[in-house]
Order: sequence, then C-alpha cells, then structure tokens
Amino acid sequence: MPADYGPGARALQDQFDTRRLADRLDERFLTTVDLTGERRAFIEAQPLFFLATADAEGRPQCSYKGGAPGFVRVLGPDELCFPSYDGNGMFLSLGNLAVNPHVGMLFIDFTGNPPSRLRVNGTATADPTDPLLDSYPGAQLVVRVRATAVFPNCPRYIHRMEIVEPSRFVPAADGSAPVPDWKRTDWACDVLPAGDPASRADG
Repeated sequence: MPADYGPGARALQDQFDTRRLADRLDERFLTTVDLTGERRAFIEAQPLFFLATADAEGRPQCSYKGGAPGFVRVLGPDELCFPSYDGNGMFLSLGNLAVNPHVGMLFIDFTGNPPSRLRVNGTATADPTDPLLDSYPGAQLVVRVRATAVFPNCPRYIHRMEIVEPSRFVPAADGSAPVPDWKRTDWACDVLPAGDPASRADG
C-alpha cells in the first residue's frame, strides 16, 4: 500500500473503482521526491501558495501565503523554504507546526495556459536564528520544509485568473511595508506588540 493511501482513501478507491488508477498515479508521480528542474522553476515563479497544517490533536488550518515571486526558494532536491511575514499575531500555522511538523503546500498558477498546480507534502521547522533570515527583509521567521512527496494534480477545475495588482504589503527590499488599517483601530491599537510600526506616531 502506498504510504499516502490510508484506509479511508482505499475504501473510496474501491467504492468508485479507482484503485488501479490511484496506484498508477502513485507509481508515475509520487515515487520520487524531486524539487529540481521544471518543478523548481514552477515553485519559485509563484507569488502565492496555500499551506495546510494541523495541531497536536489533528485539527486543521489552511492559510494563504503570498509574496513576491521567488519568496519560496528551493534549497535542494527535497528542501524548500519561505518567509513568515508579519500577520495578525495569532500564529495558527506556525504554532501548529511547532507541535506537529507535517505540512501540505499547494502551488497554483492561475494565469498559465493551461493553469497548473503542484503539491508538496513534508515536515517543517521554523527557526528564528536561521541564517537565511537576513536574506528575507521584513520576515520574522524562515520556514524550511523537507519534502516527503511532490506531485502534480489534474488542472481541469482550476479557474484561469489574472493578478490585477500585487499586494502592496509585501515587504520592500529594505524590509519596509505599509501599516494595515486594522492595526490602527480602537480594538487593536492598544494590544499591538512592542515596536510595531503602527504604534508609532510616524508608522
């Protein structure tokens, strides 16, 4: 049995007679973990991805992660990294991987013709002393993912879309970024972390 096919998946494969197809897909696409070549180019060209995590009890979170193209870097055949920028301070995803390192990453190119997507499953760590932190201006942490599975998905249900405007909140080369309006609201301004730009008069 392939490692990623648990009893639930196997039961549904048998119900819908897709076990042979699932095994062929596993044989064809999931047997080799390789982030090089076209896969590296695809990952590093994307301005966004979706990150799935779960806590110690298995309760899931799914987060959108965005940045300038290249913010996700492939470090080797089975390793990649991405920055953790300032967010809302809840640390749901990174808090999860601190107690359960298993993650899933979904990269989608909505603008391609045809659109395409790639999944990366693996284990993640976030180290505030990571030597790559200085190469990500404005990042609080660098997350490294050791891939255990890398595979494409059928693109037929991907809607073809265009990016109208990149987010202005992605940190600039010097690490600066605009202050989001919500940080200046009455409900947030008195509980911001020390040193937050929104708490300064000139922020």
